Amino acid sequence: MLLGACAGRGGDVQRAGDPGIAGRWVTVQRGDTLGAIARRADVPLERLTRFNPGVDARHLAVGQRLLVPTQRERAPFGGPYRYQIRPGDTYAGIARRFGTTPGRIQNANPGTDPRGLRIGQIVQVPLAGGAAPKTAASNQAASQRASSKKSTTSTAAKPSGSLPSSASGWPWPLDDYRIVRRYGTDSRGTLQPMLLATQRGAKAKAVADGDVRFSGSMRQLGRVVIVHHEGNLQSVYALCDSLSVEEGSRVSQGAPVCEVGYSNATERHDLLFDLRHGGKPIDPQRVLR
Repeated sequence: MLLGACAGRGGDVQRAGDPGIAGRWVTVQRGDTLGAIARRADVPLERLTRFNPGVDARHLAVGQRLLVPTQRERAPFGGPYRYQIRPGDTYAGIARRFGTTPGRIQNANPGTDPRGLRIGQIVQVPLAGGAAPKTAASNQAASQRASSKKSTTSTAAKPSGSLPSSASGWPWPLDDYRIVRRYGTDSRGTLQPMLLATQRGAKAKAVADGDVRFSGSMRQLGRVVIVHHEGNLQSVYALCDSLSVEEGSRVSQGAPVCEVGYSNATERHDLLFDLRHGGKPIDPQRVLR
């Protein structure tokens, strides 16, 4: 699907295929989807969604405007977001967009004069209460989780639906591992990703061919690698010690992506491993052999 046009700085019209789509406001055309726009901009779908709180991904309206993040911007769950200043931006406007306050933004950026923001400047945007701004999709997911908890006493998370035929028989990310925490909800109903214990020096390997969309650090997750695969699937490797791949690189199945780090809390070498389909977490054991 093609994105017809987007409004650029000064009212210029930008074609979707142009390299300048990232960082711009785009106007939704008939047939557009968030996934198609994310692919055009070469940014993760989840990041695009979080930069547009309140947007219902299932019901995009023709003429609706969306903000496309750049490769430099980040939107980790819970924040702080890494936001690039655009023409006309103020702390008050940014705060309204992401459901926080100008004071919190100012406190997160000591030494930055809010009256002298520069276009292209990167600022930290902490979210109110440390939670990601709610979208219509996240509200629906919360409702589904509540309904699921009422209807079952199982701690296993509800499956996210059918998966692509390619998502089958993938190898595990470690050669030598022990499952110390399975994917599912804990006693408080919080969904937890899988945790694998391994030996010192172990390297996590890509579970399938794909493109590295993130290779860096995230708060509370340490060093992280995120690989996007065919069929809108993503694999996440967190709590790493050192990274073996760079953003934008192509990896083959079985290629090392990071060395597993040591956790002082567990006194083990642990790998947090997560699989997602369309940005939604799924049980890795549905895919791994």
